[in-house]
Amino acid sequence: MRILLVEPGRVPRPAEIGDSLEDMQTVVGGHIQAVYPFEEPVALVCNEEGKCLGLPLNRALRLDSGEIYDVIAGTFFLCAAPPDSDHFTSLTEEQIARYAERFRAIELFPGGTS
Repeated sequence: MRILLVEPGRVPRPAEIGDSLEDMQTVVGGHIQAVYPFEEPVALVCNEEGKCLGLPLNRALRLDSGEIYDVIAGTFFLCAAPPDSDHFTSLTEEQIARYAERFRAIELFPGGTS
């Protein structure tokens, strides 16, 4: 599965991973949680316990106004989440380019480790 990998303190990059639960857990370093902060069917998959485990703060999720409503801790990835399927799939090259630009800026957070 072709994903966009977003690691704390690093620029996002395309990557290939397997589509099993174990493959996804390996990428995020634990149990996965999928959130859907975008209008299109794209999932942000992160470590379910990232904040509790004290993983480095990575990127903010923002409202259209620019206001932060959440911060993702630890490594996460983006993948396609087709509404007619119960499996994640590859992003298109256009989606990879668009989301790489969206998450390009490395963010620093007060009190955070990144």
